Amino acid sequence: MNPTTAAAPEPGAAATVTGSATGSTSADEAAALRAASFERARRLRQEPRFPGGPAADPAGSHHERRIRSFQPRRSRVTTGQQDALERLWPKWGLDIDGKRVLDLDQLFDGLPVVLEIGFGMGEATAQMAADDPGTGILAVDVHTPGQGNLLGLADKAGSTNVRVANGDAVILLREMLAPASLDGLRVYFPDPWPKARHHKRRLIQPEFLDLVAPVLKPGAIIHCATDWEPYAEQMLEVLTAHPRFENTAADGGYAPRPAFRPLTRFEGQGLDKGHVVHDLLFARIRDDT
Repeated sequence: MNPTTAAAPEPGAAATVTGSATGSTSADEAAALRAASFERARRLRQEPRFPGGPAADPAGSHHERRIRSFQPRRSRVTTGQQDALERLWPKWGLDIDGKRVLDLDQLFDGLPVVLEIGFGMGEATAQMAADDPGTGILAVDVHTPGQGNLLGLADKAGSTNVRVANGDAVILLREMLAPASLDGLRVYFPDPWPKARHHKRRLIQPEFLDLVAPVLKPGAIIHCATDWEPYAEQMLEVLTAHPRFENTAADGGYAPRPAFRPLTRFEGQGLDKGHVVHDLLFARIRDDT
């Protein structure tokens, strides 16, 4: 037998080996591309969209495996909103990083302060601030366009009693507010999470009220409003059952809409569709009663 012939590979063998190596390389390259894409997306989520503006993940070091009542979303910011963020965030904005306790007297020049959780695009918040300049509003949300919009509206109205907080309200309540530092809490039209499997994500829960009660002054009002009937019923049940709050409505039910809460465009659209809006006003009970 010719040694050279004997040593030659069988037809197709070389092609098989080469193809296997190429396939492995292609798979490795695809995996590397996926990893790089994931890393770029992760860095993007952590980077601020505007230098000196709201942080993308202000309490990253406080990451918790906890069911959240909100979903951060990054949508388009208009030129006006961007301008407001760049000009006003250093003056009126703050990140909820969980690293310090806020001095509300200093932050609001001694005004009584109410906390508003979830202000959307800020129209109602800006109007309440303009109508009541003697009350400071600490407005919390995670939506960047809404943050910029509220800052711009307050600036246009000449209101100086609004501060915009970026991040998780639970971390703010738990770690950044002193006991008995708030004169009220407003939660208007929170996400109803209508599917039964998502009800655990609703904000108004007994555990949430446990966090709220210590930072409210005795007599402070927690004011909730919703146009989702089942959520209104849950709110009423949870607030009524909590030992540190009492209903201000004489009949123990829902309250009329207070004059200070504006009728928002969103609310008007719901009313046009036949939705019923319920307001709930509960007072913080003194601990010695």
